[in-house]
Amino acid sequence: MKKNRLGNTDIFVSPVSFGVLTVGNTQLNLPVEEGAALIKYAVSKGINFFDTAQYYRTYPYLREALRDVDMSEDAPERPVICTKSLDLSYEEMDFAVQEALRDMDLEVIDIFLLHEVRQDPDWETRQGAWQCLRDYKEKGVIRAIGVSTHHVDVVERMADVPECDVVFPLINYAGLGIRKGADHGTAEEMKNAIEKCAAAGKGLFAMKAFGGGNLTGSYMKALNYVSSIDGIDSIMVGIGKKEEVDSLVAFAEGTLPPDFQPDVSHKKIHIDPGDCEGCGTCIERCPNKAIFRNRDGIAQVDHDICLTCGYCAPVCPVRAIIMY
Repeated sequence: MKKNRLGNTDIFVSPVSFGVLTVGNTQLNLPVEEGAALIKYAVSKGINFFDTAQYYRTYPYLREALRDVDMSEDAPERPVICTKSLDLSYEEMDFAVQEALRDMDLEVIDIFLLHEVRQDPDWETRQGAWQCLRDYKEKGVIRAIGVSTHHVDVVERMADVPECDVVFPLINYAGLGIRKGADHGTAEEMKNAIEKCAAAGKGLFAMKAFGGGNLTGSYMKALNYVSSIDGIDSIMVGIGKKEEVDSLVAFAEGTLPPDFQPDVSHKKIHIDPGDCEGCGTCIERCPNKAIFRNRDGIAQVDHDICLTCGYCAPVCPVRAIIMY
């Protein structure tokens, strides 16, 4: 599989990439050996780029998968690892970096991001953590630094931050989960912000091309839309089984039939309690009254009556609704 240069960095990544969140305990909760075997399978098929995060608790999967892989910086075909942290302060981020190095048994981390940077003043609040990442990059422990975000305004801002090497934005054709300030953003607004970053030399890889699984039924449309955006070097997709690796690789290599339709009959709607703000918009939108507030005030799905229609996902302001 061909590799794309990630912006102005010296990092080269496959055009489709593996989001490790899906195998972990917040979603499929695969045994470590099974999840690691899936990562190894993806590597064997040409995928070399993997995304994780401190919050996901998926480092053990990567550690096991990379156990017999030469991870020295100059090793040919070396997998590229990106991780992220929600931390604010220098001291917290220092711990996060050391934790990632230790728990994945790495000497160098390819990409380390501030996780889910939101509208102002979030960027200013996290300058301690950002300085820590800058210092680790200066020492050669981290190769590239940047942010992940769902916010148009954050992507626009990063174009003007010279120390930012990489941006990991949320983008899909339906605009699911895109934010601008405190309001909804549009796919077109995010696309324009991405292209601004690309013009500034930032490396860009996309998240949520399938809108948290809600657009998987429009597989080709979803991937074609994101891959057509100028500056997107890779599309990061949550993967939970070999068939998903195979279809992604086939798409990247141009061998997937244009009428390809994955089987989504087994997927269910889930609401991430870490993202849900309890606003109730999904409860109001659900045509079958299958969503309710639990005792913590967070939305929860009654799968016995859920129709898996997906009508709830577009109205969620924080992209807490996913399908897997």
